[in-house]
Amino acid sequence: MVFPLDSLQDYQLIFKPEHEMLRKSIREFLEREIAPHALEFDDKDEVPREILRKLGEQGLWGVGIPEEYSGQGGDTISAVILMEELSRVAPPLAVIRGTNDLFSIPLMLYGTEEQKRKYLPPIARGEAFGAHAMTEPCCGSDVAGIQTRAIKKDDGWVINGRKIFISNADIADYIMVFARTTEPPANRRWYGITAFILEKETPGLKIGAKLEKRGLRGSHAVEVLLDDVEVPDENRVGELNMGFIVAMETYDRTRVGVAAQALGMAQAAFEKAFQYSLQRMAFGQYLAGFETIQFTLVEMMAELMTARYLTYLAAYLTDQGREEFKYVASLAKFYATEAAEKIVSKAIDVHGGVGVIHETGIERFLRDVKITEIYEGANNIQRVVAFRQLLRTLSRKGLISPEVVRAIT
Repeated sequence: MVFPLDSLQDYQLIFKPEHEMLRKSIREFLEREIAPHALEFDDKDEVPREILRKLGEQGLWGVGIPEEYSGQGGDTISAVILMEELSRVAPPLAVIRGTNDLFSIPLMLYGTEEQKRKYLPPIARGEAFGAHAMTEPCCGSDVAGIQTRAIKKDDGWVINGRKIFISNADIADYIMVFARTTEPPANRRWYGITAFILEKETPGLKIGAKLEKRGLRGSHAVEVLLDDVEVPDENRVGELNMGFIVAMETYDRTRVGVAAQALGMAQAAFEKAFQYSLQRMAFGQYLAGFETIQFTLVEMMAELMTARYLTYLAAYLTDQGREEFKYVASLAKFYATEAAEKIVSKAIDVHGGVGVIHETGIERFLRDVKITEIYEGANNIQRVVAFRQLLRTLSRKGLISPEVVRAIT
């Protein structure tokens, strides 16, 4: 009845009063200050710095960063609430926030105290932004295949390579770059990658072309070119040659944020479709009076609530320090993003021709949500990750043998 978790209690969600207070305050701020400009972000493919500054004044960039580093504190549930509410109004803001997480989370997990005190406070206050440079022309989901090289030189490293699809890189003050520092053994392709922090003025670090995309406009995906970039060893994050682990532990924690992005878009689409069905008349009655529309709306609601449960369960298990959060986060990522695509598509159907009019603000969600199925681990990769993480968790509990796990994975 409870497998793969251990008990009925493992399926519970407990929200604190401060979670609801946070949600309400974020929504009120976004509806007042951001919603009137959301379509402009899409039209112009730009989020004005003034908007980013306003989010900083509200402390939103610092949610999830400890107070000792100038953050607002808060748990994973708080961060998911923020991501959902941002995406409900303006998805590119959630991408900017999520990309900050891709810089700050590995720093919080593996950075030195000096690195944390130098780089986290400016990000928490909204004075600086971070980026995470892993993807290369050769390699997206295959992290172990990256070709960027870091060669040891005196007390530092020289990095050469090219990264693509790097969100935030054009506004980032700090970029976490992953490079191969040694050739891996044949049976451990993942070994030999190392993470480094580069600051934007570092000689040889160049921001290349912006890649034109039709979704999540306002958040840019760009090339990062590394031409004999010298970086001191003190900017290395985590152990030498163990950057793959740094990345995987980071993605385990950030993919629930992608699920929350999709959840916010689905929520917005459902609200718009429901409200429209109560306003639009056809054949002498409201759309909501037709059984087929009722069925559609109820199916949307079921998918939305299921996606919400999986997403917040992953966040709750993370906050409880439960190993199971890893496979639940992968479940949430692929389920919520795919459910959101269906929900948005059905919302367009409810609106009919109006649904594909740009000013209605619905069709952009369809362009936006598709990207969530691809980045931070394409959804079929998430299916593989979820299964392998489940096997490893069961093995650690003694429910299946390590030999079986090794044979399968």
